[in-house]
Amino acid sequence: MSQFQNIETPKKLGFHFPAEFAPQRALWLSWPHKEASWPGKLHTIYKPYCEFILQVSRHQQVCINVANEEMKNFALAELHLYATLVKGAILENVSFYFHPTNDAWCRDHGPAFLVNKQTGEKAIVDWGYNAWGGKYPPYDLDDVIPTRIGEALGLKVFNPGIVMEGGSVEFNGKGTLLTTTACLLNENRNPHLNQAQIEEYLSEYYGVDHILWLGDGIVGDDTDGHIDDITRFVNEDTVVTVVEENKNDENYHLLQENLELLKKMRLQDGKQVNIIELPMPKAVSWEDQRLPASYANFYIANESVIVPTFRDDANDKKALDILTGCFAGREVIGIDSTDLIWGLGSFHCLSQQEPL
Repeated sequence: MSQFQNIETPKKLGFHFPAEFAPQRALWLSWPHKEASWPGKLHTIYKPYCEFILQVSRHQQVCINVANEEMKNFALAELHLYATLVKGAILENVSFYFHPTNDAWCRDHGPAFLVNKQTGEKAIVDWGYNAWGGKYPPYDLDDVIPTRIGEALGLKVFNPGIVMEGGSVEFNGKGTLLTTTACLLNENRNPHLNQAQIEEYLSEYYGVDHILWLGDGIVGDDTDGHIDDITRFVNEDTVVTVVEENKNDENYHLLQENLELLKKMRLQDGKQVNIIELPMPKAVSWEDQRLPASYANFYIANESVIVPTFRDDANDKKALDILTGCFAGREVIGIDSTDLIWGLGSFHCLSQQEPL
C-alpha cells in the first residue's frame, strides 16, 4: 500500500519539476556571508559570485535572499564594483528579498519549484534541510527559506516532511530523475526510510516516474555525494558525466564505476542514455584539503551556461568546448571558481532556478 494513498501529492495534482534547461523566470540565490564557509577567503569570492549574477542578469531575473538592508546595500555595492566586467549586465533585473539565511547554498536549502502540466500554475516543495546530515549547525533559517519564498510569491507550498537537497537530484524533464545512493541512502538524512520509500517520495513530490541511481560522489564533497558534481542532463536523453584520466587519482575508480552504471541505464521510454564524457580538472587543494572541483557544477540559464573553471588551462578549455557542443543556442561562459570551491561548492550549489 502506498504511504501517500490518502495524501494530495504534487504528482496527483499534475505538478512536476521541470529540467534546468527548460525556460526560467528567475535565478534564486542566498547572498554569501558566512565566514566559516570560506575561512579567510570570504572576501575573495564576491568577484566570481557577482560575475555569475551579472551574466545571468543579461537575460532574466535574479532574486537574492539577504538578511537586511545592510546586506542588500553591501551586495549592491559589490555588484556595481564588478558590473564593468560583464557587458550587457542589467542590474535592474536583480531584486532582493529579506529572507535571512545561515549560509549561501541555495541549491540545497532553496525551494524546489514545480509547474502544473495542465494549468501552468507554479508551486513549491519545502523539503526538510539539515545541512547535509547535521554537519554545519545552525541551519534553522535555511530550513524555512522555501516556505518564505512561497509566501513572498503567493505560491502553494508542499511539505513532505523528510530531508532532501536540490544538489542530490537531477532531472530530464520527461519523467526521469537521477541521484546517488551515497547521498540519499545515507543514514544522516532519513534513516527511517528504505530505498523504495525514498523513491516514492521522489516520485510523488517531484512528479517523476523513473528513478536512476549512481554510486559515490567525488572526493572532497562534504554533501556525501551530490549528483551535481558528477552527472548532469544537458537535454532529455543526454548526460555529461565527469571522468578522471589519471589512474592514480582518488577519483579515478569511483568515476569509472559511475560511468559503467550509466552505460547500463535506460530512460523512462526505454532508450539508452546518451553519455558525453567531461574531464576533471587537476586536483585543487587548500591547506592540504582536497576540494570538490568539478566542471559538472555548471548552471544552465535561459541564454547561457555558467561553468566553474579552476586555472587549469588545458582542462578548462576542454570542458568549455565540450559543453559548448552540448548547448547550441546558449553561450557557455567560464568563470574562475578557484576561490569559490574553498567553500566546497560552486555555481550550481549556490543557485536554484525558478521556471516560467
